[in-house]
Amino acid sequence: MFERVKEYIQDNEFRLTLFEDRIHIINYVKILSLETERISILTSSKRIVIKGENLVLNRLLECEVLILGNVFSIEVFYE
Repeated sequence: MFERVKEYIQDNEFRLTLFEDRIHIINYVKILSLETERISILTSSKRIVIKGENLVLNRLLECEVLILGNVFSIEVFYE
């Protein structure tokens, strides 16, 4: 069990998990833009653009964010 906790703490891989009414993102670098219809997030190797309506940040931590709202599309641009 200790090994699993250690792996979780040391994990720095970008992850985006899409749920029906929210998006959970971990290990991002920076939020580039924040609007109710568009959120742009920078990772170590790409830029993620989330488009929708009523998009809001519900939880914001150092490298973790939870976005609520109606998501229409997620675009990935490799830098």
